[in-house]
Amino acid sequence: MFSADLLANAVVAGVLLGGFYAAVAIGLAIVFGQLDIVNIAHPAFVIVGAFTAYILNSRFGFDPVLVGLLAAPVFFIAGVLLYRIYFIAFERTGQESLSGLAFFFGVMFIIEVSLIMAYGVDYRLVQADYIGRVWSIGFVDFPLRMLVPFSVSALLTAGIYLYLSRTFLGSAIQAVAQDRLALQLMGADPVRIKQWAFGLGIATAAIAGSLLIIIGPVEPSVGRQYIGRAFAIVVLGGMGSIPGMFIAALILGIVESMVSTFAGPSWSPAVAFGVLALTLALRPAGLFGRT
Repeated sequence: MFSADLLANAVVAGVLLGGFYAAVAIGLAIVFGQLDIVNIAHPAFVIVGAFTAYILNSRFGFDPVLVGLLAAPVFFIAGVLLYRIYFIAFERTGQESLSGLAFFFGVMFIIEVSLIMAYGVDYRLVQADYIGRVWSIGFVDFPLRMLVPFSVSALLTAGIYLYLSRTFLGSAIQAVAQDRLALQLMGADPVRIKQWAFGLGIATAAIAGSLLIIIGPVEPSVGRQYIGRAFAIVVLGGMGSIPGMFIAALILGIVESMVSTFAGPSWSPAVAFGVLALTLALRPAGLFGRT
């Protein structure tokens, strides 16, 4: 039954959910949106980040967000090494299209199977003082298990945007897929730039994973739920646009929350991707893409 308080809570829940979606998608906005590398394994690294948070939280009591920040440099190194393998095996030989996609599918399944073998298929969760607490303003509720991930994601998005727009390396990352020759004339090595950018994209997965396990329990295969959403957000926001990605994530979160509240959870993914299809039919470059 429709009511103003139900509508307000649905919108707030959608905004908070969309903020978390942005944390998942921001790495793809760099790797897929700006480097044109279809890293289908990105959500699998998010799950690795979630399990890293679970391990350090359950054994040592570390806060999940702190774990994500501490793990980010390790994930960065893993991303750099993964790109080196991808470059040597596929990009250097000009076989990065279908072969590269198959490579990342393989990485995704290796990660998933490894986690299942190590931890089984049981759901894992973390403990933190703010999980389970709710702030209320009038009749609108702000669950901290959603508000904390939203806040961290907003800071992460702002930090990545400033890095890409205000530093030489950030400008080089944005330029590498657009004009490789011009980048070389500026004295930059395109391979090293892409290597750095890929590592940065994977590093964000550590933080996104720590936020995911705050929102709810996870198991090794749950990352599959975010593959379509993350790519849809990057495309909807405009390939490579960080502000566009964040706004697209909020739109997707609000649409899913509204449909789930008033029509049922089973309809939310279909309607959300319907919004994507409609937007791309009217504006193929996405909301903030260059036409």
